[in-house]
Amino acid sequence: MIIVDSSVWIDFLDGRNTRQVRQLRARLGAEEIALGDLMLCEVLQGIDGEQAAREVEVLLRRFEVVTMAGEAIALEAARNYRALRRRGITIRKTIDLLIGTWCIVHRAPLLHNDRDFHPMAHHLGLIEVPIGT
Repeated sequence: MIIVDSSVWIDFLDGRNTRQVRQLRARLGAEEIALGDLMLCEVLQGIDGEQAAREVEVLLRRFEVVTMAGEAIALEAARNYRALRRRGITIRKTIDLLIGTWCIVHRAPLLHNDRDFHPMAHHLGLIEVPIGT
């Protein structure tokens, strides 16, 4: 199973042809794909109009939606934040820290297009889905 971040879903829904979207398309139907409840929120909050939001929700609910926040992940994410800060690295968005930490804890590869995840991969063991050309 791979987790697909909102950064990729948004590009996918907008019809962009990024390397990450091509990777997602290549894995659709061939591999189990999931998204977190946090990503579901991020994607849906950016949709204009209730009808369009319902249609996107139906599309995304075809995939497993996993609960990513909770006390254990919150505590581990705070530890990860402090560990990165000691290295002089600041993760810009708490939600990315929670997503990355969930993926680290569950050893779930993450397909993303967000630079905040790279230090988590380099220093904390986040598994990034390899991106081809």
